[in-house]
Amino acid sequence: MNILITICARGGSKGIPGKNIKLLNGKPLIGYTIDVAKRFAADMGNTTIALSTDSDEIIRIASDCSLSSDYKRPDYLANDTCGKIDVINDILRYSEEQKGYMFDYVLDLDVTSPLRTLEDLKEAFKQIQADENAVSLFSVSEPERNPYFNQVEQKANGYYAQVKALEDDVLSRQAAPKVYDLNASFYFYKRCFFSLGYKGAITDRSLIYLMNHICFDLDHPIDFEMISFLLENNRLDFSL
Repeated sequence: MNILITICARGGSKGIPGKNIKLLNGKPLIGYTIDVAKRFAADMGNTTIALSTDSDEIIRIASDCSLSSDYKRPDYLANDTCGKIDVINDILRYSEEQKGYMFDYVLDLDVTSPLRTLEDLKEAFKQIQADENAVSLFSVSEPERNPYFNQVEQKANGYYAQVKALEDDVLSRQAAPKVYDLNASFYFYKRCFFSLGYKGAITDRSLIYLMNHICFDLDHPIDFEMISFLLENNRLDFSL
């Protein structure tokens, strides 16, 4: 069994300038993802870690964190309109050409959502291995809002109502159908996912891994301040 771990990081960032390599508690943000990737690889065996970036600076910082790369993302995949699956597919095919064999699984780790543990990755991997029909798995968290209860959208008549209406009224969030938030931390794909031409991680044959701890994506400066506070003050109840 061969596993490819992809770490994708663009040089530009609108919300937090240079966030992929911004220091977080004394370590570049990308370093947290590289560290857990290396620990997972050490436990799994036959695992390759590949960096996909358009930035020479990110390549240099990744090398300082013990991840060398001779691949640089082509320009047509380094823009805001390009989908993540196309980016992963390109580094996957490049890595297979370099290795001379095909990978069975791809694990994509998002640099900007680092609150994941080695146990998360190992347990999630067991889940997708156990389901022969599944093609992808993504990490999720408990939601703060529910489209059946306290999320609304504008309807055709111009007024607002629940995004997902049920025949019977839902009077509490606990009574609403169960939903989850994607926390953008990690995604597992079987190799056939890419051969079947899916364009997004959410498919008709996807699994979820529900994290039992805090996890969030770093989109805005306040997110970075929050995670900095948690790490600098040892406020996480789990180990990265």
